[in-house]
Amino acid sequence: MDQRLPISRRNLLLGAAALGVPAALVGCGSDDTPAPAAGRSAGNLGTVAIGSNASDEIPKKSLETQVKAFTQATVKINTVDHNTFQENINRYLRGTPDDVFTWFAGYRMRFFAAQGLATDVSDVWRQIGGDYTQAFKDQSTGTDGKQYFVPATYYPWAVFYRKSVWQEKGYQPPATLDEFTALARKMKADGLIPIAFADKDGWPAMGTFDILNMRINGYDFHVSLMGGKESWTDPKVKQVFDTWRGLMEYHQPAALGRTWQEAAQSLAQKKTGMYLLGMFVAQQFPEADRADIDFFTFPEINPAYGTDSIDAPIDGYMISAKAKNVDGAKALLKHLAQASSQNIATKLDPGTLAASSKADTSGYSALQKRGAELVSKATHIAQFLDRDTRPDFASTVMIPSLQSFVSRPGEIDSLLASIEKQKANIFR
Repeated sequence: MDQRLPISRRNLLLGAAALGVPAALVGCGSDDTPAPAAGRSAGNLGTVAIGSNASDEIPKKSLETQVKAFTQATVKINTVDHNTFQENINRYLRGTPDDVFTWFAGYRMRFFAAQGLATDVSDVWRQIGGDYTQAFKDQSTGTDGKQYFVPATYYPWAVFYRKSVWQEKGYQPPATLDEFTALARKMKADGLIPIAFADKDGWPAMGTFDILNMRINGYDFHVSLMGGKESWTDPKVKQVFDTWRGLMEYHQPAALGRTWQEAAQSLAQKKTGMYLLGMFVAQQFPEADRADIDFFTFPEINPAYGTDSIDAPIDGYMISAKAKNVDGAKALLKHLAQASSQNIATKLDPGTLAASSKADTSGYSALQKRGAELVSKATHIAQFLDRDTRPDFASTVMIPSLQSFVSRPGEIDSLLASIEKQKANIFR
């Protein structure tokens, strides 16, 4: 598999976080939502169907609102629970997919494009390319040099907290792992659960692995490991899990029975002190409390790498290879690529940033401005573990492995040996 290109601070922001499986396929959770179209007739491009993983309330409303302004076709949104969508994506794309589907940039986009499961949208890029930096185009390009993806929004991962709680307790953002651990210890003494944590859905713990691996071993090793080119029994990887194990006593207990939404709500309710998550954590805060959210990037562990790398996944849209209405689908992608559409997204969803360089950032909240600044200062941007590696490896190996570690953090050697054995069978 082609490795992703690193995104520098210049080429990402100086210009400026699954799948719609039909109800018959997954058995439950589908929500056929025709886009509201009051006052307009169907366009001349017929009907375009979108398979959407935007199942949470705010992202769902955002997509519905964006397609209201699309008049060239009637849009039918088929919404499926986010995790169900993601875990069934391969079967979905090989079955009877919708015309357009929500997906992710980078490795996982390339994976499906290389298998002939996506439609080339290079002609769309010839019209929208001026609205994006080269880095976003790189993240939308397959191994054959063609574009298969249109970016819409992105969001950084960081350690989030409530400013009012920290001011009251006198906490300060830590710069090193030792300071981070000392802060967690102080929070515990103050009666707070230091680190909100949840992994019922399988993917949130990946963010903790990502940041620890990049902080300890650097971005290049992390990307190489995700690409199947490094051994999981390497002492470098064991150090990641050893470090994580040392932080476990400060994590919110019973994580495998908790969703990320519930963990985020514990932070909003001032029951936990901090939470490593994507900026979409803001979705779980009452609007009146969102100004109280702040964050810091995960602190330095290895001075050789400092804090030069973060996760900042890019979300967007692709057209399935089996699309019935390719012309309508491409017209819709052009609409969703417009700054006006992405302005709607960032206004409705406080946890996202617009990918288009022409989007209006003047209305960004303080949190969004801080998020954009964080990304602009990062030397390397990862797309998140389950987007930076093969989907079968992420789903069948890493989800159960990380959940096993969370429940039994003392069994590292046997766990890494198991991961390496399974990796060898998948990456051939």
